[in-house]
Amino acid sequence: MMTAEGLAARSASLARLFEKKLKLRGGGLEAKLNRAGRRLPPRVRREAELLVAAERAAGHPRLMRQFDPAALDAAHAGCARWLRGVDLRRRRRDRALNLLAANVFNLLIVAGAFVGYLVWSGHL
Repeated sequence: MMTAEGLAARSASLARLFEKKLKLRGGGLEAKLNRAGRRLPPRVRREAELLVAAERAAGHPRLMRQFDPAALDAAHAGCARWLRGVDLRRRRRDRALNLLAANVFNLLIVAGAFVGYLVWSGHL
């Protein structure tokens, strides 16, 4: 059976990883999970929510029995594995390139519409 202190230590370590890798500030794991929003894959979000629910129930021994220690270990390991694989520099570069690509595409559409108008009106 997992103790409340052990669960709190795991949640704190994940909260530090969230802060380091995703630059999320705030309270504990629950607050950082709420701020992460859509940056997390659904699997990682589910695992982190399981840990948050277990952390809420940690003060009540009967409620804590509802959580499988092996599932909590796997959830912590899965979240930590994904967070350690996050490359913040690459994510920023990809976001900038996606924004640039979208703007270039929109510019091509507007230019094509303008040329189409010129052809249709007989100016070209």
